[in-house]
Amino acid sequence: MTEETDSPAAAQELLVTIGAGLLAGGISSVDVEDALTGLARTMGIRKLRVAALPRGLFLTSGSGDSTKFERIGPDLRFDQTAKLLDIVDALRARRLTIESAKLKIETEVHAAPPRWPGWLSNLGAVPIGIGLCLLLEPGLVNLAFAAFGSLIVAGVLAINGRWPNLNPLLPVSSAFIVSVIVLIGYRLDWLESPLRTIVATLALLLPGSAVVTGLTEISAGALSAGSSRLVSASVQLAMFIAGVAGAAAITGTGAEALRNSQLADSAWQLSALGVLCATIGLMLYLYTPLEHTVPILVTIAAAATAQLGIGAEFGAAVGGLAGALAASLVAVILSRLPRGPIWRISYVPAFLIVAPGSFGLLNASQLEFGDGSGVAGSMLAAGATFFSIAIGTVIGAAVAHTVEPKDEIVA
Repeated sequence: MTEETDSPAAAQELLVTIGAGLLAGGISSVDVEDALTGLARTMGIRKLRVAALPRGLFLTSGSGDSTKFERIGPDLRFDQTAKLLDIVDALRARRLTIESAKLKIETEVHAAPPRWPGWLSNLGAVPIGIGLCLLLEPGLVNLAFAAFGSLIVAGVLAINGRWPNLNPLLPVSSAFIVSVIVLIGYRLDWLESPLRTIVATLALLLPGSAVVTGLTEISAGALSAGSSRLVSASVQLAMFIAGVAGAAAITGTGAEALRNSQLADSAWQLSALGVLCATIGLMLYLYTPLEHTVPILVTIAAAATAQLGIGAEFGAAVGGLAGALAASLVAVILSRLPRGPIWRISYVPAFLIVAPGSFGLLNASQLEFGDGSGVAGSMLAAGATFFSIAIGTVIGAAVAHTVEPKDEIVA
């Protein structure tokens, strides 16, 4: 290293920047710590100490150096995260100097413009809502309400992007507004099965990415980081439930209207169309790199096939396990291919379709209202579904960590 450009202080500063960026991109704390430790050896730092948490990073590069702390900034888009991972790989292969890597992070990651406008990303909510409604309740009126509700969700996302301080109100406000509209339609006898329509419309806003990362961290032994993510996700889910409950109270809708009942069967052609629509919407919303389109489609197709096929025969809990496990294993296999995406980039969109959209919020809402078979039965069904999906995710994360080298980024 040269004294001017590649000093230990510059190396430490770069490691802090990379670590904060990876955490902002949703990479698990375990992978961030392992990646920084491996990079430190490449840069000539032998005594790196690092502790990564969901919202902060502690790092020191020697016994006599001060500990640096970096707060995690705004979340990175999927395309920004993918570019940052490319820079990390180039550093590990010694194709970049410290200064050139720092410049590339500033210009090609943090300052990189979105690949498409923000309004188009927000409108990804519409095909997601329509696609999931095709899976859950493919009636024409239900699809119309899902499309209209998804436009409202897109508007709420736009407002949240303009005023980020309103983010804590996003779950309860969006759930309340969408639920009021759908339940009014139900009260006017315009549609049936309102709960499934509400679920399809709001599934985009569920904390699926946080759940995936949290379960990944727990499977790797990072209990503090993983538990904090799951607690945060649980609070957001509770706020969604509160929004639905408030809408039911305002509209005078009884518990019988919020049963998990499907009135219109979804043929396999409609299910396939629904998965395709939801996939397109998720890729728009998440800014997924276009070069990873095929792996994402393959992962979602495998997950949807397993979940729909096995779930129809053995029930939601077994179907959720099958879908999550299929997505996990396929994502791991694809991550091992040359230029393949990391496990998380392929798995999160599949998780958002299979798990929370179909069962997570649906069963959680039934915990609040009951489904006519008793609170205990609803609680048991919701718990079984959640844990089956969690088991599939944990197995996939464990396999991903097993097949990757220690300092490689998995999720």
